[in-house]
Amino acid sequence: MNAIEINRLTKNYGKSRGITDLDLTVERGEFFGFIGPNGAGKSTTIRAMLGLLKPTSGSVSVLGMNSRELTSILSRIGYLPSENTYYPGMRVRDVLKLSAALHKTDSVGEAERLCDILQLDTSKKASELSYGNRKKLSIVCALAHSPELLILDEPTGGLDPLMQNAFFDILREKNSQGTTVFFSSHILSEVQNNCTRTAVIKEGRIIACDCVDKLKAANVKRIRFTGNAPLDNLTGIRNFETDGKTVSFLFSGDMNSLISILAEGTTEDLEIHEPDLEETFMHYYEEV
Repeated sequence: MNAIEINRLTKNYGKSRGITDLDLTVERGEFFGFIGPNGAGKSTTIRAMLGLLKPTSGSVSVLGMNSRELTSILSRIGYLPSENTYYPGMRVRDVLKLSAALHKTDSVGEAERLCDILQLDTSKKASELSYGNRKKLSIVCALAHSPELLILDEPTGGLDPLMQNAFFDILREKNSQGTTVFFSSHILSEVQNNCTRTAVIKEGRIIACDCVDKLKAANVKRIRFTGNAPLDNLTGIRNFETDGKTVSFLFSGDMNSLISILAEGTTEDLEIHEPDLEETFMHYYEEV
């Protein structure tokens, strides 16, 4: 049984686009990335997964349960929305006790451990917390009951770099213990550094889904060379940059053609390497 199975999922908002014919499978134990810019359909997909909105068509299964089984699903997952609010009069420790009671678990000890790691003061009122500290509180509420599946929607907003590092250390720890992590973000370095597999969503459709390393290697290379060559005759060039002597570009054409054209000129130095995930992401968005 997979952690998440989505089949031909569509959600329309009247005449506005939501998501269209999404197919996606996340295996148990994966650290899975879900990337796309704001408005691509990431949050809509997550809300449909959780049964928080009714899809126009298609089906979703979370931990083997239909998305309509909302109570059962929420008891076994940790969900971190991109935005959060709390009862303003409650102190952090009271919010954590309420979260433990709602999940019907004795998670106060784990919550206190996570608060120590994230440097979250449990004596403060929720209404007194900064945006970053409210995000820390959301993280603790999502993780403290040791869920089988974590669904995280833009989770690092408001966290400073040190707290981001601490947060990812916690996620890797949970993942090593068997927790499946579904990590939605538009920050590509976060996905590249932490996820083993990822899906790319554009305008409500999945346009690529594979291991991060394979996505980076697929059909595109970063070329950098010093010299002169008739590159006007070469197809498959993107993101062309030059300082007058050294040339750099993304290349998705035929490698033999590239070598032949470089041989027609003078090449003093040549580098061919895999692009980072951000370059690959932009390649997919331009191509599809």
